[in-house]
Amino acid sequence: MDKDAKIYIAGHKGLVGSSLNRTLLELGYINIIARNHDELDLTRQSDTERFFKEERPEYVFLAASKVGGIIANMTYTAEFIYNNLAIAANVINSAYLYGAKKLLNIGSSCIYPKIAPQPLKEEYLLTNILEPTNEAYAIAKIAAIKLCRYFNQQYHTNFISVMPTNLYGIRDNFNLETAHVLPALIRKFHLAKLLKNRDYDSIIKDIRTYKLGFGLDAHVDITSRASIDKALLEIGIKPEYVMLWGTGEPYREFLYVDDLSQACVFLMANYDNIALGEFINIGSGSDMKIKDIAALVKDIVAYTGDIRYDTSKPDGMQRKLMDSSRIQQLGWKQKHTLAEGIRKTYEWYVSIME
Repeated sequence: MDKDAKIYIAGHKGLVGSSLNRTLLELGYINIIARNHDELDLTRQSDTERFFKEERPEYVFLAASKVGGIIANMTYTAEFIYNNLAIAANVINSAYLYGAKKLLNIGSSCIYPKIAPQPLKEEYLLTNILEPTNEAYAIAKIAAIKLCRYFNQQYHTNFISVMPTNLYGIRDNFNLETAHVLPALIRKFHLAKLLKNRDYDSIIKDIRTYKLGFGLDAHVDITSRASIDKALLEIGIKPEYVMLWGTGEPYREFLYVDDLSQACVFLMANYDNIALGEFINIGSGSDMKIKDIAALVKDIVAYTGDIRYDTSKPDGMQRKLMDSSRIQQLGWKQKHTLAEGIRKTYEWYVSIME
């Protein structure tokens, strides 16, 4: 991949896309193209094909998708399956039609069965039923993998897929209704710390910056401390404790998003679909219980209250540790420990409000 090659990042403003953009620029790639959603709706086939016809990107990073945590996945099932299917189909087909040399499709570890041996190997795909809480999203991501595979098979394209573990980092989504678990933990403990310190000015700044979700933003009166207290209580935040969903017993693996970006650029530059097979896992290789991750986040944020669990709420999959031995054997290794990545993410999160 030459430094002046024309590179398109689909989803350049999201968590993964923005990280890819930073990484490529740092590595000296100078010809990166991108479009905002209001400029290009990737769910529209005609618009997507027109863009590819006009721009003719040589390399495509498919990072665009509709994503969210367990609440969003259970609530917006039709949106998750339709939008993600449409984006994948339109971008992959357009890359083929207009001669892209290579495409890298970024998936998700939720493609794996609910019940499978741990750690999860690439060959476990479609060997059992999916986790019901994110089935709609998972089906769309599996379809994208198969699209790449069958385009390679029929049209001799060079499309590869990577399956990252749970990601977090700079430019993450901190809306508590749609956020994944780690950014949600960061924000809940931060808000609880501010509430414990009676720092309502900072709470108001936080709400204005990131919104709360759950329909609360339309009703909370930020001029009233009682109204703020009530809104935060509804999402499990009090000065004395933070209430989290589930039991805290499931295990989760996390990877700092810039480590994923380094892996993606490495693979795009050095490996093709024949070398990789159908797809390749990218993870840290270790996991922790949610309750231990929560305790780590709590310490980094410096919140001094308690953690409680609402065991009436679902846990999701009990474990999702991925086998990343294939990419590690190719020479890639993560740079950030979990604590380092959380600290960087929290510092960025706070800096946006300064």
